[in-house]
Amino acid sequence: MSAATLNPAAPARTSSSAAALRHVGALTRRNLMRIKADPESMIDALFVPIIFTLLFTYVFGGAVAGGQDQYIQWLVPGLLGSTGLNLAMAVGTGLNSDFQTGVMDRFRTLPIGRASVLLAKIAAELMRALVSFTILIVFAMILGLKLTAGFLPLLAAVGLSLLFGTSIIWISMLLGMAMRSAQAVQGVSMLVIMPLQFGSSTFAPTDTMPGWLQAFTDYNPLSALADACRGLINGNAPIAHSVTVVLIWSVVVTAITAPLAVARFRKRT
Repeated sequence: MSAATLNPAAPARTSSSAAALRHVGALTRRNLMRIKADPESMIDALFVPIIFTLLFTYVFGGAVAGGQDQYIQWLVPGLLGSTGLNLAMAVGTGLNSDFQTGVMDRFRTLPIGRASVLLAKIAAELMRALVSFTILIVFAMILGLKLTAGFLPLLAAVGLSLLFGTSIIWISMLLGMAMRSAQAVQGVSMLVIMPLQFGSSTFAPTDTMPGWLQAFTDYNPLSALADACRGLINGNAPIAHSVTVVLIWSVVVTAITAPLAVARFRKRT
């Protein structure tokens, strides 16, 4: 991709909204073309939801909820947030690899806004997440998931999960630019993912957990997201508090980490 492809008339970087949108669109297409050229990069998005649904439903369903049919209604809404978290944290590894392989050196020569590269990565990752969420829901429905509240609340749950995932992507990209290697990014990401996933209400109710862990789950945004998605999809619980908590977390995390990520990117490029 050449500089002329993005903005042939501009000799220097421009900050106009129209140009910024063109830059983000062109770079998003580039990211999607990379996925098309390397379909193996979609393995996690395609198969992790299936594996998680199968394993947790049939290994823990009877013990946690007394049966697979009951447990899948609890599990799958929580997996929306968990799947989004896993995909979001993987972005930092790819960004770090881009720096190591010299891709960012090429971007440095183009007349584009620095934030455009990061926003394009977010846009492409949200599309990957949509594919993964679709596979998760369709496969879960084959196993017996019932959309009790209807289709529109399901879309609201997906949208809420994408919003929270976007805030986590900013954290992941910040880690990707702060760590020296992709392996280090992956290791730190796991330290973030594991406590958030298993110290939440994603996989099991929290009332049987010890008090100190319940205190952690009360402030864990993934618990609020799981509870909100569960209430939306099953239509059997109030959601106002959980949705508000997720929105607050998403806005605060984005407001803090997005400027830091953009500043770090500008410094490195």
